[in-house]
Amino acid sequence: MTAVLAPPALAPLLAEVRAVLPGATDWADVASTLAGRLRGLLPRPEDVLAAEQLAGEPDGTRTHTLHVEPDGSFSVVALVARPGQTTRIHDHVTWCVFGVVQGVEEEELYVLEGDELRFVGTSHNRVGDISGFAPPGDIHRVSTPGPEVAVSVHVYGTDISRIGTSVRRYYN
Repeated sequence: MTAVLAPPALAPLLAEVRAVLPGATDWADVASTLAGRLRGLLPRPEDVLAAEQLAGEPDGTRTHTLHVEPDGSFSVVALVARPGQTTRIHDHVTWCVFGVVQGVEEEELYVLEGDELRFVGTSHNRVGDISGFAPPGDIHRVSTPGPEVAVSVHVYGTDISRIGTSVRRYYN
């Protein structure tokens, strides 16, 4: 495990995650509880990322690991996406709670029915919006529809530095 020291602006968010995890009954409970309790605890983008990181990358979305809990129980990651950039349709290895801290993210939601992927809807997540999900039922694609770079902060229930990504599988 690679130690990642969190920026001071993450302290309230980290304290809340640490308070919730011991009492959670399952992944869905963690995601739901944290999504309800992280309002007002999201950092400003400039407090956790350097200016060059906030500019995004021309070749696609980029993640930046902000914190890995020493026991590997969770990680905090920032996703930065320029206008028009999109992720592939994917699901996750664990629960996730994310909040938008800059711009707008468009999230397309899907369900797997047998071998077929079915589109279920779209949500537009704006600054301050927080969502949580846990497998199964976590298939989505995220894009940046607006004119501004979008930044979101994600809390994943695993050591991202150890596994390298939160994605379990990509879908066509």
